[in-house]
Amino acid sequence: MSVNKKQKQLIKTARTTGVWYLMMAISGILGFMVFHSQIFVSGNPEQTLTNLIELESTARIRLLLEFAIVISQALTAVWFFKLFKDNYEWEAWTLGIWGMVNALVIMISAISMASAIGIANSDISAMKDKVVLIQVFQNIISNAWGIGGLFFGLWLFPMGYIVIKSKRMPVWLGRVIILGGIGYLITTVIRYTGIDISFNRFLILPATIGEFWMIGYLLIFGIRPSNE
Repeated sequence: MSVNKKQKQLIKTARTTGVWYLMMAISGILGFMVFHSQIFVSGNPEQTLTNLIELESTARIRLLLEFAIVISQALTAVWFFKLFKDNYEWEAWTLGIWGMVNALVIMISAISMASAIGIANSDISAMKDKVVLIQVFQNIISNAWGIGGLFFGLWLFPMGYIVIKSKRMPVWLGRVIILGGIGYLITTVIRYTGIDISFNRFLILPATIGEFWMIGYLLIFGIRPSNE
């Protein structure tokens, strides 16, 4: 395959990766910022149960968005592996595997959501029993995403490393992504040590900036030729 043809194929792969990554971002934003708080009320399983019964269709939309996150995360991981495997095989495997772990973590959340919807709309007559079960599933959802922050951070390390080492994307993009990965790890550890720090949420801001920068670069530019 000629250099020109290979570069065009890589740009196509990069843009496909960007599409999957964008789908993951959109489904995540819709799921968490639009629908999640309409159904799952933190620390209030009684209200959550009421929402799951009275707003069942909304709850199912939230669940479908969780499916979309799982699928798009898995496809993003696979396409990143395809994009980088020829020159950075070990790093690409690490990026792909850790990205798939993210998808599995989110799948645990989706399974818990589906179970919560099923329990809420089941024939169990004792509301007290339903509340207890809803609380359990709600905690699993919260902790799947909370502890999942470990791998949400880890998969950014090989991504950022490849960007910096290859210089086929802006070097500062790689640095911001790695900084975001560090932020995710620190935030997760702080959260589970029980320390309440007001600025904790801002530690993942570099990850948000880096990931949207990556999405934009993949969609607009793709990837630079290897001789740049």
